[in-house]
Amino acid sequence: MKSYIVGVGMTKFEKPESRDWQYWDMVKEAGTAALTDAGVDYGLVEQVPVGYCFQASTAGQRAAYELGLSGVPVYNVNNNCATGSTALMMARQFVEGGISDCVLALGFEKMKRGALGGGAEGGARGGAAEDFGRTSPVARHYGIMAAAHGFEMSPPTAQIFGNAAREHMDRYGTTPEQLAAVGAKNHRHSANNPNAQFQDVYTVAEILAAKEIHAPLTKLQCSPTSDGAAAALVVSERFLVRHGLHDKAVEIVGQAMTTDTAASFGGSCVDVVGKPMTAAAARQVYEISGLGIEDVDVVELHDCFSINELLTYEALGMCADGASGKLVESGATTYGGRWVVNPSGGLISKGHPLGATGLAQAAELVWQLRGEAGPRQVPGAGVGLAHNIGLGGAAVVTMLRR
Repeated sequence: MKSYIVGVGMTKFEKPESRDWQYWDMVKEAGTAALTDAGVDYGLVEQVPVGYCFQASTAGQRAAYELGLSGVPVYNVNNNCATGSTALMMARQFVEGGISDCVLALGFEKMKRGALGGGAEGGARGGAAEDFGRTSPVARHYGIMAAAHGFEMSPPTAQIFGNAAREHMDRYGTTPEQLAAVGAKNHRHSANNPNAQFQDVYTVAEILAAKEIHAPLTKLQCSPTSDGAAAALVVSERFLVRHGLHDKAVEIVGQAMTTDTAASFGGSCVDVVGKPMTAAAARQVYEISGLGIEDVDVVELHDCFSINELLTYEALGMCADGASGKLVESGATTYGGRWVVNPSGGLISKGHPLGATGLAQAAELVWQLRGEAGPRQVPGAGVGLAHNIGLGGAAVVTMLRR
């Protein structure tokens, strides 16, 4: 069976503690927007997967109850930074498996100010002691990093990605300017996104001159902590026909999730942060959909740090290994280039409330493919690809077509 997204919504992503709201307020806003977008009443929703990382068990119910008390199943989903896309994948599986005709995927996060600890993408806060503790789900990942690079006093999550950047620079000659070009591009894109946490434009020189977080990464190449929520309504073809929703529909033509394999733990930070997972998920999606990266017009990918955007270019097959720095430098991944990558501003500038990120990516692509993205519209966009990854690990790649 086919599945379609017919309604999307999101809140503005905000700096933590800058707005007086609770996570259920966020979900009510985003979920209501998605239902209103589709013109579907919550009473028709049959199942509700809800993604988040930093709240207690059954917070999904507390949030979803703001939309209605219909008694339908609510699932609490936590898959690190890939949580939002995991909730979307569950919704798609319910629909394509013939279990349900109408499923609402929700994702939210209410975070604290400051850098994420090394266990953040595993749901914990803290530093080195937790990262190497026996109970940390990412201890093995940080162990790979420590064996190759030691452990410094910078924020651990920035450190593991920063060390991946160092490896890429040593191996391929990638330059600090090329890494900064990712940040400059995404900040420039976010200037046209009213939902983005930041709408400031910076030059490559300004990004390089910003506060260093973990060399070679500066603050303006790192995604911030954020509050916010996003939602997507996924329906079957028969629901689509019955309710006359063709003008709203964007088809999910391929989706895959992968987790770590032995390739992740070969000793390289490039691998341990998820490049092999992304490449494997992309291959599966290309096979399922019958589409390749050459068919894609617009991409929303997981630029938690600038280096991860470059690694993802390579994993998705947008360029050869080692050529991603030159790709972004060439202008191929912005307006007027071969693809437009992160027209929303990406995680670096739009923000990164962990549980909402994957669904916000889906929302942006739905708006782009419907031609509803306003000043950030990608001309003629017909096929979109989303990529969402979490350390620990999970990678989700989704292909959407109007």
